[in-house]
Amino acid sequence: MAINIAETFVGVAREHGDKTAVVEARSGKKISFQELNTKADAYGHFFASQGLRPGDIVILMVTPSVDFVCLTLALFKIGTPIVLIDPGMGYKNLLRCIERVAPKFLIGIPKAILFSKIFTAPFQTVEKTFCCGTSFGLFGRDISVSGEDTGKEYPVYQPTASDLAAIIFTTGSTGPPKGVRYEHSIFSAQLRLIKEYYAIGAADIDQPAFPLFALFSAALGACAVLPDMDPTQPARVDPEKFIASIKKHRVTYSFGSPAIWHVVSKYCLEQKIVLDSVKKVLMAGAPVPYELLQRVRDILPADALVFTPYGATESLPIVSIEGREVVGETWRLSRVGKGTCVGRPLPGIDIKIMAISDEPLRELTEDMLEPVGKIGEIIVRGDVVTRAYENNPEETELAKIVDGESFWHRMGDVGYLDDAHRLWFCGRRAHRVVTEGKTLYSVPCEAIINEHPDIHRSALVGIKKSQDCHETIPAIIVEPKKDRNINSKKLLTEIKKIAGQSELTREIKHFFIHANFPVDIRHNAKIFREKLALWAQKKLFPCR
Repeated sequence: MAINIAETFVGVAREHGDKTAVVEARSGKKISFQELNTKADAYGHFFASQGLRPGDIVILMVTPSVDFVCLTLALFKIGTPIVLIDPGMGYKNLLRCIERVAPKFLIGIPKAILFSKIFTAPFQTVEKTFCCGTSFGLFGRDISVSGEDTGKEYPVYQPTASDLAAIIFTTGSTGPPKGVRYEHSIFSAQLRLIKEYYAIGAADIDQPAFPLFALFSAALGACAVLPDMDPTQPARVDPEKFIASIKKHRVTYSFGSPAIWHVVSKYCLEQKIVLDSVKKVLMAGAPVPYELLQRVRDILPADALVFTPYGATESLPIVSIEGREVVGETWRLSRVGKGTCVGRPLPGIDIKIMAISDEPLRELTEDMLEPVGKIGEIIVRGDVVTRAYENNPEETELAKIVDGESFWHRMGDVGYLDDAHRLWFCGRRAHRVVTEGKTLYSVPCEAIINEHPDIHRSALVGIKKSQDCHETIPAIIVEPKKDRNINSKKLLTEIKKIAGQSELTREIKHFFIHANFPVDIRHNAKIFREKLALWAQKKLFPCR
């Protein structure tokens, strides 16, 4: 029997009663733990009266708010799996994702309901919609005022180990987004790690930039302050608003994308602001450059901790490291192409490195494993590791390896373990460039080039003369810093010289300058190297 996170919350609500559970920074709206639990019960009774039953898939398209947390808790109590899709992935991907999960119910803001009316085909399995917000009667009554408090608790669904709690979609940075199946046991394991490893509890005030993490805060008895920002576009966060809510509510802990902290830290340093209430920051979702890590440390109290957990939608968190170890020890190795140290496995997590393969693997054998220090494919096993993708057996087969009664998840990343059992990340498996002579890995090679003071970021790509050509030509594309007056010819000459001085990049002969890299919307950091490769191919072979 798995633990339903809603049941954990009910216990916390009884203990903390009138203490504030969630605050909306934009509106100032607040709700106590007891009120949140009562509202979730009311929603539970309302939805049950409307036909929702355990196992019915519900797509939830509601903006971060008190209602979002209430609705999520209510649906967990009922036992209906919720589908969470980032609208920032683009409407075409969004529609594909909705069609693949075949939801039975839709709960959304008026804009989401209108979206479903315009693009009807992907929503054809939806039997009933519920509008959360005023639509002036167009889409029925506003459910945010539905479900009066009857004083009756809604009985929390008791899940089995295989019962689904949610379907959460990947970013799709290396292919179409995939719906990851989250059983209740996954959320329970994540909650345990947040509580025990990162020591988050009822004394904390959280400002989560990922809306779902407000649910974790509530289940731990911590207050969650929902920032005034669009979580689908973290790089466009308004630093004044983000900082204002931290200061007003004396936030002690925040979990968000490096893109947010890039903007916030720069603003704080310019305005000489120290976020003196913040004791912990967790940055995840994209690589965290050394400069950003140092800037964030500079705007926090001296005893504050900055963690950079490593994982993926399919398995998070699995590895973690604190900023002092990066600044004091590992970063100097990263600068010379040793990869990025992402830390040691968290309690209950097993990490191994196996020989790289692009094919499905039926089982894991000892001869497939790589020794300490050798780059290979990162695989993970543990209680936060998800089992499958929704309605996607091909991707599930490619990503999982059966090992007796358990299984390993293939992260899709390459790296190695060092003598201290720390994991070093060397890039995505799909981003390696295999030539006739050797294999080049993105993160080590790019680190060499990024040492140039005028370079913002770089990308290793593989170019083919034609579709039928088997030979791959490695190339480096650079994006200069925006505040520099760049002489392109001089910059390329200097980059070639830097590349020639390292064994990792010596064989690369082709270099290009690109003013604005195509990157993902969610983190503004994951480079779409496939697009850059096609762009570079046209530059190198303009007549083909």
